[in-house]
Amino acid sequence: MSEDPDRFRIALIQTSPILGAVEHNLAELHSQLRQVSHVDLAVTAELATHGYHIGELTDPLALPANDPRLTSLGGHGPAVVVGFAEEGVDRPYNSAAIIDRDEVAVQRKLYLVQYRGWRESDQFHPGDRLECHRIRGATIAVLVCNDLWQPALPWLAAHSGAEILVVIANSLRSSAAVPVQRMWEVLITHAAVALQSCVVFVNRCGTELGGTFWGGSRVVVPDGRRLAKLSAAAGRAVVEVDLAALRELRREWPLLRDSGFDLIATETARRGAGARITAVG
Repeated sequence: MSEDPDRFRIALIQTSPILGAVEHNLAELHSQLRQVSHVDLAVTAELATHGYHIGELTDPLALPANDPRLTSLGGHGPAVVVGFAEEGVDRPYNSAAIIDRDEVAVQRKLYLVQYRGWRESDQFHPGDRLECHRIRGATIAVLVCNDLWQPALPWLAAHSGAEILVVIANSLRSSAAVPVQRMWEVLITHAAVALQSCVVFVNRCGTELGGTFWGGSRVVVPDGRRLAKLSAAAGRAVVEVDLAALRELRREWPLLRDSGFDLIATETARRGAGARITAVG
């Protein structure tokens, strides 16, 4: 771990999990984590322990958050964010475990994808809250894939004190108006600059059921610079984030000072009650 409290080391661990091969995938994560024992935080992709299409499995092999096979990933030195299928009542959650020594917290995916052939609500329950976590002197929030595409969530995370937005994904190669990689690049950079945050994005790679995941894991800081970027292959990268510089930027240019929570709450309540937008002109 970094000896300087203002320097925060992060490892990106980009793997190609095998669908349903939980023990194999966990073993691969252990192997990768042994190589980055000197960092403060290691981040893996969405569902890194299970693979994406768990609805195709007879048994999703979901794990409770306190399963020793999962929590043991925190025994290599760094705190770890690991995507996994979390045991639920009748369906699992698509979750991230935040493991720091003997403490485990969970962030569940809030916005399940329900378009263009994706039917995540058939496989998972959605989460119902977004939390911040204090990890080794930094405050982080975890967004699971589609959660970054909902503007309110990264905004809420930053206004709740998150300095580092950790985004874990299973993003396939595809194209709507523009290639999905370009769309992610815009979203990540916007979150970093507009919310004066460090954005850590870890996507999986490899293929599954005919689809190809494009990798491209990266770290983007508030001035829009990219500190690291991985290719489409399995791999890892280590970056060092200057927390002192990030905090000084927020003091000098306090874009997050006025959250407008009252306004947001009022307007959200109005629209929830059926208020309409008034046309002008």
